[in-house]
Order: sequence, then structure tokens, then C-alpha cells
Amino acid sequence: MTTPLFREDAYLRSCEAEVTDVNDRGGIVLDRTVFYATGGGHPGDKGFLELDDGIRIEIATTVYGEDGTSIVHVPSEGQTLPAPGTKLAAHIDWQRRYRLMRVHTALHLLSVALPYPVTGGQIGDGEGRLDFDMGDDTVDKEVLLEKLNSLVGQDSGVTTEWITDEELDANPALVKTMSVKPPRGSGKVRLVRIGEDVDLQPCGGTHVSRTSEIGDLALGKTEKKGKQNRRVRIRLTD
Repeated sequence: MTTPLFREDAYLRSCEAEVTDVNDRGGIVLDRTVFYATGGGHPGDKGFLELDDGIRIEIATTVYGEDGTSIVHVPSEGQTLPAPGTKLAAHIDWQRRYRLMRVHTALHLLSVALPYPVTGGQIGDGEGRLDFDMGDDTVDKEVLLEKLNSLVGQDSGVTTEWITDEELDANPALVKTMSVKPPRGSGKVRLVRIGEDVDLQPCGGTHVSRTSEIGDLALGKTEKKGKQNRRVRIRLTD
């Protein structure tokens, strides 16, 4: 099992760690990490591992192991791998991660501005998208953009809290995404709250601490996907 430090503090950029395993594909497992593992439309972190002698191992992406509790740091090709027991420092590509955090939080706000069931989504480096089951409704891009940036400008706090699996089952309306199920298995589910009552939904990803950190947003192309689905893209303007 890898302790996911990013879950309690998404602003951690580095940590000390120990190699617990190197799998048969060359993936490096640490006892603790600041690297977010790919999941729920949120890309895994990139960065590097730094050994005591200063040697760097570049990490191309991060994924969950087959057991679902270990986090595997996937190195770029052609690098010497550390042995289990090696102590090192793990450093994420912070600029990329922070853009992902801003986009991810903005997508939560997009699900508020367009209150329809979410059928899919993707978080990217500086941009992202959600797919909505809107029936025959259409998107007024000017009205939507004004509403989105108004939500950003409220400077609402973004916090996390936990509920039990049973509490989630009793409140199914909390789950907005039809394609991504909340992470279960530990007996509790992590919720992300924006403001007092702006948004509340299960989510295991990384977010900024206040909506104002997102900055001004722009809309990309919106398009019809299938009979009912509408795909809406947003992007950071900086």
C-alpha cells in the first residue's frame, strides 16, 4: 500500500519516500508519494525521483497497481531503476499539476452551471471537457461563460470531507457522473465541497483551495455526441 499524501494536501510538491517494490514492467512503488495516480479522467502526475547521490529518475506517468492500493511511478525508458529499500525524494511537475487542479475544480463548477447528468469527462493540461445528457436542450455559450466566471469570482473555498458508503447509498443525488463511480472499498467516500452550497460531490482528485485560483475561463468547441449528449470544453485563459 502507498500512502497518498496528495489526498490530504494537493499542494505538496515533494516528499521523502522509500522504494517498496519494482514490478516486472519497471514500475516503481513507494511507501508514500505526492504523485497522483491516473483515475477518474484525471491524468497521473509526471516529475522525477531524486536519489541521495543526485541522480534523477524521470517519471512519465503514475498509475495504480493491480491491488488498487499501491501507486506505481512509471519511469521514462532507458533509466536505471532503484532497488527496493532505496530512500529517495519524489518531486512532481508542479506547474503541470497546478493547471490540472485548476481545470479539475473548474469542471466541478461547469457541472453546477449546467445542471444535467454527466456522462463523461476528461481533465487536461490547461483544458478539459464534460459530456452532458441534455436531451434536446442546447447550450447558450455566452450565458454559460458568464455563469462560469461568476462562480469562479465568488472565491469560494474548496474543502473535503468523508462519508460512509451507506451514507452515499442513502444520498444517490450526490453522484453526478454516470460514467465514473465514486471510489469504494475502504468503507468511506471522499466528498469535495465548494462553498457552503455551491457544489458537493464524491471525488478523489486534486483541486485548488479557492475557486479564484482557477482564473478566467474560456469555452472551447461544444458539440453533439450521440442523440442526447453534448460535449462542452473549457480552458484556462493564461
